[in-house]
Amino acid sequence: MDTSRLASAEANIYELVARQYLMQFYPAFEYMEKQVDTEINGRLFIAKQKEVVSDGWKVLFPTKNTTSKNSDDDFSAKKLPNVRTGEHVQCVNADLISKQTTPLKYFTDATLLSAMIGIARYVTDPTIKKVLRDTDGLGTEVTRAGIIELLFKRQFLVRKGKEIRATDVGRQLITTLPKQMVIPNMTAHWESQLEVISQREMKYSDFMNPLTDRLNQLMNDVQQMSFR
Repeated sequence: MDTSRLASAEANIYELVARQYLMQFYPAFEYMEKQVDTEINGRLFIAKQKEVVSDGWKVLFPTKNTTSKNSDDDFSAKKLPNVRTGEHVQCVNADLISKQTTPLKYFTDATLLSAMIGIARYVTDPTIKKVLRDTDGLGTEVTRAGIIELLFKRQFLVRKGKEIRATDVGRQLITTLPKQMVIPNMTAHWESQLEVISQREMKYSDFMNPLTDRLNQLMNDVQQMSFR
């Protein structure tokens, strides 16, 4: 297509659409997570880094090339050294910087949806994190907006400008419910079992019967709680 005949805005839109279409034919973006734990005077110091292995489809975005110095903040231009367990290293310099912890930003509609999709980032267990990374996160593309709207309807959430905040009722509910009901571990467990069912290695009834029993038990536990 001769894009020289397009207006500037039209050419920009065409380029965006064409680039997004071409991305599906490019290899995956790959990176390696590294961590070096160093003990100095009995204190543990941890250095973490994400190192790009292959740019993959990101080569279509030259201004955000992850291997450049002006890259995404998640990826460092300097590489951690290759070390072995038990290897002795020398601390040549250290700085003590005093900072004040700032609270996390409140969710907005966009960031809350993003958090539901990328729920794995809020999980510490590596096994559960891996399962959630391989899924669509909490809910589906069709149900996520409805789940959020229901929380507003039941007055667990409230909007303050663009920010989404928990109400007193919402905070009380989340702190009173059993722990297994307020963390995404259960979702990961269900996803793992559904994958086994899809491979015909587990019967649907073997998944549903224990699930129904567990949900009934959780409901009984909740009914015995006191909500003020």
